[in-house]
Amino acid sequence: MATLHVLIEGTVQNVGYRAWLEDTARDLGLVGWVRNLMDGRVEALVQGQRAEEAVEQCWKGPPAARVTAVRAEPAKPTRDSGFRVLSTASGPTGGGSE
Repeated sequence: MATLHVLIEGTVQNVGYRAWLEDTARDLGLVGWVRNLMDGRVEALVQGQRAEEAVEQCWKGPPAARVTAVRAEPAKPTRDSGFRVLSTASGPTGGGSE
């Protein structure tokens, strides 16, 4: 089981990206969270058997998104039991659990 901290760049805010990723993660049976960052990026923590598949799908996003970069790195496992949308944060957490 993988736990990945993901940063997504491009036109990814105000286009439904967080809701799209929440739906995608739930469809893949993942736990974790997603939120906007003040600098215009989206940050997520995805955990589960299909976490790497979720990262690959992050390049797609919802129809209005224009993704220019997706960066993922291993992170500490989360104790979350579901996938949720968090409030906007000022900067990335570095992959730690919420």
